[in-house]
Amino acid sequence: MILAFNILLVLTSILLVVMILLHKGRGGGLSDMFGGGVSSGLGGSSVAEKNLDRITVGIATIWFACIIALGLLLKSA
Repeated sequence: MILAFNILLVLTSILLVVMILLHKGRGGGLSDMFGGGVSSGLGGSSVAEKNLDRITVGIATIWFACIIALGLLLKSA
């Protein structure tokens, strides 16, 4: 059971990193300090961006549940 949660944790971690990198930049970061940022007023308004947000939150919820489950399993072992 612990092995299954470890594998699921690794997979969701990789997916979470990929999903976060797919998001559009919101500005105000390090690239703006050097003149690389172009600001847009409608960040996250497209249907694709909203679906990407939902998928990212879903994967993050599964990731968090894996962390809690592994903690409980390892505490009882």
